[in-house]
Amino acid sequence: MNQNLLIDLQQVAKSFKATDGKSRLILDKVDFQLKEGEIVALLGKSGSGKSTLLRIMAGLIPADKGKVAYRDKAIFGPVAGVAMVFQSFALFPWLTVQQNVELGLEAQGVPAEEREERADAVLELIGLAGFGGALPRELSGGMKQRVGIARALVTNPDILLMDEAFSALDVLTGETLRNDMLELWDEDKISTKGILIVSHNIEEAVVMADRIIILSSDPGTIRCEVKIDLPRPRNVESAEVRALIDEVYGLMTMRTTHEASSEVPSSKHLGYRLPDTDVSRIEAILDMVAEAPYNGRADLPQLAEEAELSDEELFPTYEALSLLGFAVLEKGDIILTPLGRKYFDAEQAEKQELFGEQLLMHVPLAAHIRRKLEMEVNGSLSEQPLLELLEEFLKADEAKRVLEVAIEWGRYGEVYEYDYHTGRLKMPEQEDEE
Repeated sequence: MNQNLLIDLQQVAKSFKATDGKSRLILDKVDFQLKEGEIVALLGKSGSGKSTLLRIMAGLIPADKGKVAYRDKAIFGPVAGVAMVFQSFALFPWLTVQQNVELGLEAQGVPAEEREERADAVLELIGLAGFGGALPRELSGGMKQRVGIARALVTNPDILLMDEAFSALDVLTGETLRNDMLELWDEDKISTKGILIVSHNIEEAVVMADRIIILSSDPGTIRCEVKIDLPRPRNVESAEVRALIDEVYGLMTMRTTHEASSEVPSSKHLGYRLPDTDVSRIEAILDMVAEAPYNGRADLPQLAEEAELSDEELFPTYEALSLLGFAVLEKGDIILTPLGRKYFDAEQAEKQELFGEQLLMHVPLAAHIRRKLEMEVNGSLSEQPLLELLEEFLKADEAKRVLEVAIEWGRYGEVYEYDYHTGRLKMPEQEDEE
């Protein structure tokens, strides 16, 4: 038995059933260990199963396959030594701050006097001394999250799991709370032995973690690991930290062999993994990259800062620009292709024509819709068969989202039209008139 091993996952897999009864693999063959004395950050795009993995470790949901152990004991339900902090604060609005913090202790059967003492101590530690009698509605977002953290820490957990705990806060508040947490950890002011953070913020992960684990998507598997030996506190403007941020951006935007092969069209696969972004954001980011000071090549972290959007919001747009042939991603940079530059310089009508051409060339689902329309006598097609086709591979809500993206892109590129009242696609009007 390894005394320093807190969490041990071996070959973990998890599936969920969609509303149509079909099973969808979320996680597959995940091997992961959390050791004493380390902070680990878990990064991955939408669909990588980050939060699902955290809930398996907390004992909130079971794995379908593999080993899940806490201190070498199998996890079959909630674990007393593991506490979790959620993005949504998850406070009971009718309870005071003090009562919210004491909940976990009350569930453990801790006497009232001891509960009060421990809650007072942790509220002071987290910077909320004097707020015990307040209700959640009287607090700012940052203070609410401090209550959520205090509620987790008051049970003296071995392991603290943080599920995008800072993402609902404004940038300054999130940074302050993050630094306060690191100070508590680095100065041994809390008893926690290991912290696992799920995040979509690359800068946050690099500043906080000793290791960064990057998951691939559909299903979630561990793609790679980045070890960080820099001492904390870390200056985000230092050359070493900036280089690490660029490295992680590069790894996040690099497509694995699995991901690339999954987009090759076949009789049963129509390239259905379309990025969740719209035309206006695609054009806005393309314009930013094309213009000064970038002039065709932009550093992704710098671009995210200027765009005032999160990495999670921007990654689908980068993917779309790459998919359509307007840009390439290289070592944490986005670079316009000659076609991307041509698109930027073009008049509106030519932009739409270029967009439509690239859509038909690189998005098999759009090309499939166009071919089906060309085969129909009246040039019209119900969306329902397309949804049913997508639902062979995707959950119903994801299939709907993908089709909506394909419709929006296709309408903009004048590849086909869509009637929102009837739910039918049709050939563009100018082609009907020929």
